[in-house]
Amino acid sequence: MEIRIKVVCTSLCRSDVTQWESEVFAPLFPRIFGHEASGIVESIGEGVTEFKEGDHVLTVFTGECMTCKHCTSGKSNMCQVLGMERRGLMHSDQKTRFSIKGKPVYHYCAVSSFSEYTVVHSGCAVKISPTVALEKICLLSCGVAAGLGAAWKVADIAKGSSVVIFGLGTVGLSVAQGARLRGASRIIGIDTNPEKCEKGKTFGVTDFINPADCGEPVQQVIKRMTDGGADYSFECIGDTGMITTALQSCCDGWGVTVTLGVPKVNPETKTHYGLLLSGKTLKGSLFGGWKPKSDLPLLVDMYMKKEILVDEFITHDLAFDDINNAFKLMREGKCLRCVIHMPKK
Repeated sequence: MEIRIKVVCTSLCRSDVTQWESEVFAPLFPRIFGHEASGIVESIGEGVTEFKEGDHVLTVFTGECMTCKHCTSGKSNMCQVLGMERRGLMHSDQKTRFSIKGKPVYHYCAVSSFSEYTVVHSGCAVKISPTVALEKICLLSCGVAAGLGAAWKVADIAKGSSVVIFGLGTVGLSVAQGARLRGASRIIGIDTNPEKCEKGKTFGVTDFINPADCGEPVQQVIKRMTDGGADYSFECIGDTGMITTALQSCCDGWGVTVTLGVPKVNPETKTHYGLLLSGKTLKGSLFGGWKPKSDLPLLVDMYMKKEILVDEFITHDLAFDDINNAFKLMREGKCLRCVIHMPKK
């Protein structure tokens, strides 16, 4: 149940860098990273009926088998068969499809799109219209979709509400876009990079705070701005210590905090029980709660109708040979998304 994909474009996601540098996860090398990609089906394996050669697809790092308890529940996108693969192997047989001199080269999230060709389980690919620009739409296979879903599906932001977002990378700005489209009255962006102030306005950020400029804890500033705390707060940094700050920044009684970031260090989170006893809710979000095969086509359709911004997240277009520069730009905070174009043959 596998397909071979000719990767056309892949973008560098923060989690690729996080996993590469992580002190949390055991090192697994040699490995091909990359998971946010678009491509064309080059060949199909035994048992595959959903795809044919020439189909345009998005890869997804968490699949949808359509039959397990979670897929059929309507309550979750955590597929029991094709969920996140962390051991660098294929879901089907726990082996790799890459090798060098007979030795395995490990996968990343069962996708490994930093390669001209890759093999994925058919449940980890989504067919899209051949009229959609592959060099743009690849962003919907992770970051942009994750932020929109966190705002719409996980938090279910209500019209007129106040929102605070910690971290204005692609995911955080996608949360802002989702909040704006839901009619949030105030969207406060928090980032230590002052350049994110202007960038945030494009996606709906109404107020910007640089914690380095605050003479007091940022949560105190937010509480004063929002009369006791925001209705929703989002942790999009990947810093478990910021989860408490995000909880402290939302209001008592009904405040909801959603955490989306993947930490490089200190994976455990802790907070004072009083923050939850006061009626606040802490929720996690994987891929924005979207079921990839069921829901991604709807987002692609919204993009085609110009109802959501995607192109605006692309700050750099680079050739595959220049991929190391994409990593450099990401680590230095000088990009949102670098789209990496594979050689045309």
